[in-house]
Amino acid sequence: MRAIVQDSYGSADVLRTARIEQPGIADDEVLVRVRAAGLDRGTWHLMTGKPYLMRVMGFGFRRPKNRVPGVDVAGTVVVIGSAVTRFAVGDEVFGMSRGSFAEYAAAREDKLAHKPANASFEQAAVVGISGGTALQALAAGRVQAGQRVLIIGASGGVGSFAVQLAKAAGAEVTGVCSTDKLGLVTGLGADHVLDYTVDDFADGPHNYDLIVDIAGNSSLSRLRRALTPTGTVVIVGGESKGPLTGGIGRQLRALMLTPFIGQRLTGLASKQRASDLNILADHLAAGTVTPSIDRTYPLEQVATAMRHLDAGVVKGKVAISI
Repeated sequence: MRAIVQDSYGSADVLRTARIEQPGIADDEVLVRVRAAGLDRGTWHLMTGKPYLMRVMGFGFRRPKNRVPGVDVAGTVVVIGSAVTRFAVGDEVFGMSRGSFAEYAAAREDKLAHKPANASFEQAAVVGISGGTALQALAAGRVQAGQRVLIIGASGGVGSFAVQLAKAAGAEVTGVCSTDKLGLVTGLGADHVLDYTVDDFADGPHNYDLIVDIAGNSSLSRLRRALTPTGTVVIVGGESKGPLTGGIGRQLRALMLTPFIGQRLTGLASKQRASDLNILADHLAAGTVTPSIDRTYPLEQVATAMRHLDAGVVKGKVAISI
């Protein structure tokens, strides 16, 4: 099969197209004929091997443990393992796999869901990681109807889903983004949009019940100024690019501070699970969530797609068509 492979860590230059054997599957896995894949920041980290803590955690110390990159996937089931009960050959699925930047990928049954008929493969392929992270962030923040919710980084992969999911929950949503992305965030359904090059969310007249911080590196004191006295901050991203740990210090400080104040400050370590995919599939089918795809690249141009992602100009998500 055709696949993108990498034999070392580094920039997008380490990615190349090759012909390799199709992956085998375990009893609880299916083999997916990949129709589309998605890019996310985590895949970029796995390509670069940074922060180095990832290597110690088992992703491969000197080189990637999984030679074929890519996690987000959408396609058609062509083989099922002996213990698989939720899927059959011919089913159209989406979710997370091992090595989605290829014509075929192996995926565990508990990391897939049935693709809604009204979603294209490209749309479904970009949902798994970013959509699941957004869903878990809002759940960690205990979002409720009628709350004022601030999404920092509203135009990115996770943020574009968080805006729509918060609106679906009945919240009044304010999105923070750059000037050239204001139209996108408004189109996602945000009630208010702040241009971070002009507006300071912490100095305005409004306080928020929930802040989901996905981008930037706002201090905890600045985030707290924008909160109600009993509000919640969920720190999802926006950390520094420290080569060792990725700069998780702000999340640790938030957890240590919370017991001593009325506000709740927490971080998020997102998980891959089918239960979230099923919820997201219902949103896709109902039209309450529509993935925002900035660009779609063919398999042979994954390296170019990675460079586009790394440039920080992506509006929403990037898909790979296979």
